[in-house]
Amino acid sequence: MSPPTPKDPAFRDRVQASFDKQGLMRTLGASILSIAPGAVEIALAPGPAVAQQHGFVHAGAVSAIADTAAGYAALSLMPPGAGVLTTEFKINLLAPAIGERILARGRVVKAGRTLTLAQTEVFAETEGKERLVALLTATLMTIEGRDGVAD
Repeated sequence: MSPPTPKDPAFRDRVQASFDKQGLMRTLGASILSIAPGAVEIALAPGPAVAQQHGFVHAGAVSAIADTAAGYAALSLMPPGAGVLTTEFKINLLAPAIGERILARGRVVKAGRTLTLAQTEVFAETEGKERLVALLTATLMTIEGRDGVAD
């Protein structure tokens, strides 16, 4: 199977610029590690600001980076001027998110004209080894022609 073809040749710059506008990602200390057609990887450094009461990365932070990775994977395949919005997601939390770094790898499963299905695997990385801690499945919507919704 060949990799998907982006509809916007400037998709990498567009995804990064949109990500940079997200206050929540900045607050969490998350960053994009890679952007490819239909795939985005986001990293989060664990710390007290994103921890829950037991010291694990809070499920809200894990969900936020997982949703964001799925959304930007979808946006990477959308036409110029389009915006992306999540319409639903389900996340399975498989293990405590504890490690040196948390990685969310979003990828498009099926890109449609209006709806895109994406999945994100979230890993906790310790000493170069990765452990799957969450799996998110999301439906994302392409938004076109709506004021204020363009990425």
